[in-house]
Amino acid sequence: MSSSIDADEPAFFALPSGLHMAYRWQDGAGPALVFLPGYMSDMAGGKATAIFAHAAVRGRAALLLDYTGCGQSDGTFADGTLSRWRDEVWALIDAVVGNRPVILMGSSMGGWLMLLMALVRAPQQRGQVAGIIGIAAAPDFTEWGYTDAQKAEIAVSGVVFEDNPYGPEPTPTFAGFWADGQAHVLTDALLALTCPVHLVHGQRDNDVPWELSIATAAALVGDDVTVTLIKDGDHRLSRDGDIAAIIAAYDRMMRALED
Repeated sequence: MSSSIDADEPAFFALPSGLHMAYRWQDGAGPALVFLPGYMSDMAGGKATAIFAHAAVRGRAALLLDYTGCGQSDGTFADGTLSRWRDEVWALIDAVVGNRPVILMGSSMGGWLMLLMALVRAPQQRGQVAGIIGIAAAPDFTEWGYTDAQKAEIAVSGVVFEDNPYGPEPTPTFAGFWADGQAHVLTDALLALTCPVHLVHGQRDNDVPWELSIATAAALVGDDVTVTLIKDGDHRLSRDGDIAAIIAAYDRMMRALED
């Protein structure tokens, strides 16, 4: 397992593809927290950095990362898919974290990715995924997040652009990502995960319906599932109080795992 790196300067992991994946690693006690950013997001976001700092203060292990094609990692965003990022993040975890248990914390699209990551190793994970925390988790958004017209446009032109409420540039969805997402629809069947799960969602989320977290909780076969709804929370859940609620969910899970 690697030693801690400077929290302000990323390290770079060489993937088998030759691309380099940017990450920040803080060694410490307990299961390692792995933060999975949302779509077109990166490890420099407010939630990621706040949670990383909290873990460091508590002396706990934590890993931040940029998917290939995002942030400071190599690659082209148009080449990114859930399957690719799932496998690349596991390769990074294997190299940096090793076999120690992990808590996967996924924001928005990262909440879909965390479920896929846990499921792909469920038969042989040997308890490595100790817990899962979703922040406005958005599983299956290629299924429910696009109109029929947009889906047709993706099929014809290979990309669809949407208004971006968080930046000046429109948000693209490429055909490769969309098709891969459709191949990984989850919530239409039971999810064979029994580790502790805590889902946090704002009820004023205009991007991902909060009811999706309820549906995800119902689909999980395990009983240790908690859903926290923040009545006035939006999709980003980036206010101080929102981040405090996410950190409280993390601390609660860590205490339970340590008992």
